[in-house]
Amino acid sequence: MATVTLKGNEIHTLGNLPANGSKAPNFILTKNDLSSASLSDYSGKRVVLNIFPSVDTGTCAQSVRQFNKEAAELDNTVVLCVSKDLPFAQARFCGAEGIENVEMLSDFRDGSFGKDYAVSFSDGPLVSLLSRSVVVLNESGNVIYSEQVTETVDEPNYKAALEALADA
Repeated sequence: MATVTLKGNEIHTLGNLPANGSKAPNFILTKNDLSSASLSDYSGKRVVLNIFPSVDTGTCAQSVRQFNKEAAELDNTVVLCVSKDLPFAQARFCGAEGIENVEMLSDFRDGSFGKDYAVSFSDGPLVSLLSRSVVVLNESGNVIYSEQVTETVDEPNYKAALEALADA
């Protein structure tokens, strides 16, 4: 179990993020058109998993905007924004914000992504939502960078995540 905070109050997740050097767990998530996406769909690409509680919060929305901006500059890289928001809400947000360089994926169906990546909150007011985290994978699907943001209302370290791609 990992401990993070929400406005200074301790909350916990199911565990720790996949370790650097490990093979990332496969997943099946839901796209905005309600079709499924799995990690294997992105085989041969570098993957940035931008994980957060809900796109309807300021910090989460900003992380999507920031990665959308940065992703336009990256070769052979896909940014996947993962939350438990309904795909309709994700699509509405992207349409309203002009988000075109990231893919929104939802773990709303069975929560298996949150369990397999150990980012589901296990207690507190956000129980069962996903903890703000970034996991970066190389072309082989191995973890080359991970960050679980210690204070949930803070933004992730965009620079460190992008530098991990440059070093890969």
